[in-house]
Amino acid sequence: MAFLPIYPYDARVLREETREIAGPTPETTQLIIDMFETMDKANGVGLAANQVGVGSSLFVIDLRAVEGYEESKPLVFINPVITDLWGEEIGYEEGCLSVPNVREEVFRPETLHIRYRDARFEPQELEVDDFLARVIQHEYDHLKGIFFTDYLKGLRKRLVMPVLKKIRAGEEEADYKMARNIELAD
Repeated sequence: MAFLPIYPYDARVLREETREIAGPTPETTQLIIDMFETMDKANGVGLAANQVGVGSSLFVIDLRAVEGYEESKPLVFINPVITDLWGEEIGYEEGCLSVPNVREEVFRPETLHIRYRDARFEPQELEVDDFLARVIQHEYDHLKGIFFTDYLKGLRKRLVMPVLKKIRAGEEEADYKMARNIELAD
């Protein structure tokens, strides 16, 4: 197992859409193991493959450290497709391992339906709501090259821009290893 460096805001790999995974491989299995270890050591609840520099359509979620989700199981989403979003748009303060030290309120639909393949590459479908739906949407956005900060508007966006510039320049510290000397998005 390995702790992988997390790529910071505006790394090119985080701003490009990810590629589908053709089938199960030992490399994908190892990546999943390493992603769970990395996420755990960085105190995250979700991590997309492109956040560790791999442009594959894959993310992992583990909510067991969150109150009310202690009995949940870690989840692996390979080639996910959100097929429907509905319900009230709920605001919740989000953060991101690729955007250290920034937390902002983001509004997202409360319920979703998603199709994906699990760690064994078996097809799965889920209908979820509340916090799990939010985390899935956040990680799914990463696979499309979108950050939670992209949803910010007006004054909220202007207030966070200086910190985003520091992250992009590699000047913002995190409590975990961040990738350095990376190719940035244009």
